[in-house]
Amino acid sequence: MSRIRSVATSVRDRRAFLAATGAVSLSAGIGLALRPDRGGSTVPAAGEGQAVALSSRQAPAAPLMPYTRGTSLASVAAPLNSTGFRRLGDGPAWQRVVRGDLAAPKAGRGERRTALAAFVQFTDLHIVDVQHPLRYEYLRAQTASAWRPQESLSVAGAVSLVERVNALRGAPVTGSPLHFVMTTGDNTDNNAKTELDWFLKAMSGGRITPNSGDPKGYEGVQNSGLKLYWQPDADVRDGDKQLGFPKIDGFLAAAVRELRSPGLNLPWYSTVGNHDSLPGGCYAPGDPFFAEYAVGGKKLMSLDETIGAAIWKNVKKGGDPKGSAFKDMLKSQARKMRSVTPDEGRAPFTAAEYLQAHLDPAHTGPGPIGHGYSQANLAAKTQYYTFRIAEDLLGVSLDSTDPGGHYEGSLGTAQLRWLERTLKAAEQNKEHVIVFSHHTSKSMRNLREDPNHPGERRHGGDEVLALLGSYRSTLAWVNGHSHKNNITPHPAPGNRSFWEISTASHIDFPQLARVIEVVDNHDGTISLFTTLIESAAPHRTDFADLTQTGLAALYRELSFNAPGSRSTLSGDPGDRNTELVLSKG
Repeated sequence: MSRIRSVATSVRDRRAFLAATGAVSLSAGIGLALRPDRGGSTVPAAGEGQAVALSSRQAPAAPLMPYTRGTSLASVAAPLNSTGFRRLGDGPAWQRVVRGDLAAPKAGRGERRTALAAFVQFTDLHIVDVQHPLRYEYLRAQTASAWRPQESLSVAGAVSLVERVNALRGAPVTGSPLHFVMTTGDNTDNNAKTELDWFLKAMSGGRITPNSGDPKGYEGVQNSGLKLYWQPDADVRDGDKQLGFPKIDGFLAAAVRELRSPGLNLPWYSTVGNHDSLPGGCYAPGDPFFAEYAVGGKKLMSLDETIGAAIWKNVKKGGDPKGSAFKDMLKSQARKMRSVTPDEGRAPFTAAEYLQAHLDPAHTGPGPIGHGYSQANLAAKTQYYTFRIAEDLLGVSLDSTDPGGHYEGSLGTAQLRWLERTLKAAEQNKEHVIVFSHHTSKSMRNLREDPNHPGERRHGGDEVLALLGSYRSTLAWVNGHSHKNNITPHPAPGNRSFWEISTASHIDFPQLARVIEVVDNHDGTISLFTTLIESAAPHRTDFADLTQTGLAALYRELSFNAPGSRSTLSGDPGDRNTELVLSKG
């Protein structure tokens, strides 16, 4: 029998118990594992090796497994009309696809399987301070990601996703308790302290006022009168209204109004992304000009398209990692900037401040303290760590951002060697490993030197794939960044194959998260079940409903209609709800 021990007892044994009690008691988390220092050794974090006290939750009565309610196996938001501004309603479900790319699924496995672990992946929440001066909304003509009509509702959308997870009846296939949530980066949008505070409160609970600058109300591109942007409260015939976007009286006041997050009732862990670490998600941090501009009283809202096209072309190629050309452009446009209320809260946060914010007791919620990060990370100036998923199942969170700049990623040599030691130790201990990062293997092509570690090589996705495929311990690499559902098999000789699971964002439609279940089939194979979920907001919207729930529903519908948005982000059926089979190493 596999040495991976179940985080829950057998599904067959638990079914009667769960149905009888109507509750699921969650207790995940043996103490966090050792933390890496820059010298390659390991440093024990305070309290490691001890059980982490985590809260329990009361869930709805457990149904017979498998269940579909509240997941994309029951329904997915879909358009009700075919022209103009398209309203959403309840669409058809996405069926589960069994994938045997890496190992043949064997008959009868459903009767034999044992649940080993179950967790939820959030990715690319992009909590946005939409009034931040450093945002480059004026590049909208060059890229749809520069500004989205739904962005002012990102906090309401994230809170609704938290509510969805809190309402889930355990894992959809096995009925196992859900043991944690992992966010795989781009938790914030523009490396701003306002956004980091809102993200942490959304995840761990608290009251959030998604407003910065003038405390009396919104001041940004959406009440600028500029036709480049949707002006929801005004009669201006802007470009979006010409496409059918509605006029919604009171929209902006509602968007910056205080709301409350219940916080996750599960432990949660955090992985860093490029938008968390770099201003604009692409420029090397630490420039005093950008820091001063971020908190200042001027904001550029329009730009000549020729200038914008040159700026964006340079960003796409990674040709301006320090933002020198971007800085020069801002200086040249000083006379065209509009006045806004200065706000020190919009300051960029450093890597150390990111760690300290996670370690702040005010944001602990259901734990663990630091959400994966530790005082040892602060001391070593690292943002990668391991954590215990189950007795013989290890989680590894990587830092794939490059402080040298550019939105693509890589790993430094010290981190790659640490990962190699971690995988080797897991294999010697007959453990399995699930790796988490922000970047996908295909988006780790930025080998620019980290200015904080001159002379250290950077390593791209091909090298990481080769390393993960060298150890039988690797089960999966779970990531985001691409904003698209994509599941890729990575075959390797000697039962060293693994799956790469990339999940769509929660800012662009279809706004998803993913439940992942690990099961032992007791026939020489392991299955990873993936099930996509939407937020708890209803599919149908009401433009007159500006409550917290109504805004979350509108967040989804606006994202579906956003001009320039990609229609392929949901992926193919084999990238959505799946059973991924692989041989047990």
